[in-house]
Amino acid sequence: MSAPSTLPSNRSQMRKHFRSLRNSLSQTQQLDASERILVQINALTQYRNANVIACYLAQDGEIDLELLIQDAWQQGKTLCLPVLHPFCKGHLVFVKYQQNSKMVTNRFGIPEPKLNVADIVPISLLDIVFTPLVAFDDSAQRLGMGGGFYDRTLAPMIRNEISPQVYGVAHDCQRVDEGLVNEKWDIPMQKIITPSSIFNAS
Repeated sequence: MSAPSTLPSNRSQMRKHFRSLRNSLSQTQQLDASERILVQINALTQYRNANVIACYLAQDGEIDLELLIQDAWQQGKTLCLPVLHPFCKGHLVFVKYQQNSKMVTNRFGIPEPKLNVADIVPISLLDIVFTPLVAFDDSAQRLGMGGGFYDRTLAPMIRNEISPQVYGVAHDCQRVDEGLVNEKWDIPMQKIITPSSIFNAS
């Protein structure tokens, strides 16, 4: 089910609206979404063929990718998580994430692997990056949290056409009927994946 057409007109209000929607989902609904998203992703040839993927640890009602993480480990894939860049403000680095990784909490209260230079994976080696989002439309446009971390980090690679596939992950209730207006800094998604559908970039 998508959100009704009477949506807030500015991005800040839209973020508040859709964050509220996803946080209103019950624990049972969240678990069901997590199970169904794994089925959707496992059906993708791109995922089955991928060797190195980046995921996220769910916060604020986002779809939990823990089942996907376990699946990737079982398949022998290299798994990475985003870590706040220690020197370049507003950017991310992608760090290997293993079952025994030492975790720390960043300034936003989000767990991330403790930064070790030896565990940093260059973006050019990533096959797929799964990103969270706040809202999306049928043409795979994404509204993020507003920090711009993924946009700043991935934009240079996209300009040079050596970027990984970037797939947004969302609950069905985060879909909007009307098209989202992209800002010039918004990076394109190749797909948006929900528990019931996959939306491809137009």
